[in-house]
Parts: sequence; structure tokens; C-alpha cells
Amino acid sequence: MTRGFKDKLGEGGYGLVFKGKLRSGNLVAVKLLSKSKANGQDFINEVATIGRVHHVNVVRLIGFCVEGSKRALVYDFMPNGSLDKIIFSSENNTSLTCQRMFEIALGVARGIEYLHRGCEMQILHFDIKPHNILLDENFSPKVSDFGLAKLYPTDDSIVSLTAARGTLGYMAPELFYKNIGGVSYKADVYSFGMLLMEMVGKRRNLNAFADHTSQIYFPKWISEHFDQGEDIELGDVIDVEKNVLMKMAIVALWCIQMKPSIRPSMTKVLEMLESEIELLEMPPKPTFAPSESPAPDHGGISLATAPTMSLDARS
Repeated sequence: MTRGFKDKLGEGGYGLVFKGKLRSGNLVAVKLLSKSKANGQDFINEVATIGRVHHVNVVRLIGFCVEGSKRALVYDFMPNGSLDKIIFSSENNTSLTCQRMFEIALGVARGIEYLHRGCEMQILHFDIKPHNILLDENFSPKVSDFGLAKLYPTDDSIVSLTAARGTLGYMAPELFYKNIGGVSYKADVYSFGMLLMEMVGKRRNLNAFADHTSQIYFPKWISEHFDQGEDIELGDVIDVEKNVLMKMAIVALWCIQMKPSIRPSMTKVLEMLESEIELLEMPPKPTFAPSESPAPDHGGISLATAPTMSLDARS
């Protein structure tokens, strides 16, 4: 299928991904997992969750292979790669319009909402970030990488977790600080808000190389401008595009509220994104005080390996 694993598409904490072709001629991506953690629990998670998902904005699992300790997952091939390459890479020549970026944000939101409400079980992803959003030939987004996902009954509002899971910079604060609220689907909402913020700024939220110290942490910079009623310069965009970006920023600020109870559901997030900007309520000013450099793009972490983070939980 992969012609001896010749065409490598990428790699991460989970292992390597290779391009392949089925006998039918369809192109696929084959994710060859490295030494599986927890007796292959990440592999089981991925097959168990994504195997029951059928949605236009969630990547499709075609099949899997198990041979001894070797495990592989076979997905539809996504020719436009992952969203992080579109947002961040200065070497990438692909430049998408503001409207197309907005449509990608809508698609991601629909995919996550389906995971939360559209299946017979509630699927919490726990690793929403640009690297895990894949783009097909039409730049339609697909939520991918379910290695950290968990299944819960749909009526579970608060879920149990033995350790924090996700990628630093996108992880909800309640995964670290139990006193601000229980863990729920709102953890994915927080991660989506951080992803949305990076789409607006076309830069990583935490940027140690920013020219001005106020811009080092982009969500805080955006929040302060909103709070002071100042105009936000978002590059060379026309007024219509500016309205779209402002709307995305407002929704993002709702999503990254410190307390889970203040964050909207993904259903409400979609409603806000599809509303006129004039109809949106301004969110409370988020509280945050990041002190760590951004986490690596690939793979997940557990609390045992996470550096301490300074997050102001006074709200």
C-alpha cells in the first residue's frame, strides 16, 4: 500500500505517517504508531472513537492493521495537510482568504459539536489544535488524531480523568486546577478558542519574538484592546474581512474563559459564528498569565510530564 513506506508525510509523538494507495486507486494516509503507550490504549482509543464517527468535518478511518506489536491506522489522504502549516509556516505559499479561514473555523466547530452531541456516546477529543485539523482538496477541515479521546455517556456533564491530557497552550485550565470547575466537554471548547485565536492572528498565541511585550501573548493583547475599546489592527484587511476576524476573536474570547461554566457549548459557538457581529455580546475579560514557552506541535502530554504553568484563576 505504501510501496515500502517510501513517501513520508509527517511525524509526531504518535509515530510516522506515510502516503499510500489502495487497489481502488484511492490515496490514503497510513499512521504507523510508535511504541504504544499504556499497552496500546492510544490505538484502542482512536479505533473505538473514530470508528463510530461519520461526519464531513471529522477524518474518516478506512481501516487498521495489527501485526504483533506493530499498529497502523489507515485514513483518507488529505492533500492540503494540516491547518498549522497554513497559519504559521512562512515557507508555505498557500494563502487563504479571510472568508475561507472563517469557513474552516465553522467546519471545525461543526465537527467538534458532532463529537459532543451527534453520536450515541459523547466523544471528548482533548487535543484540538491546528496540527490536528486536516484539510482536503477543497480546504474542508477534518478533525483528526483521536489518540487522547475519551468516550462518555451523553448525559455526563462532568467526567472523570485520572491525568490531564492534551497539548500545553491548548489545554483547558481545569485539567490542572480542580478548584475552577470539573472536566467536561468545555475542555474542547477552550482548545477550540485557542485555535480560533491563532487563526485570527495567523501566529502562535505565545510569541516570544513579538516586537512589543503586550503582543507576546496574543489572546491577552486582543482582550486588552477590546477592554479599552481600541481599534485592532489585524493586517492588511478590508472592512468586511475585519468584521469576520473581529467576530472570530470575540467568540474565541468566550471560549477561553477561565471558568468552564462561563464558556459556551459548541452549539452556542456555532450560533455566534453564524450571527451578525452586532448581535454578539462582549465576553467578560479573560484572566490569564502565561509564563511558559509554547508546547511542541506534536503529540499529547500527561500531567506528570507537564511543566508548571502560571494561570491567574482569580476570576
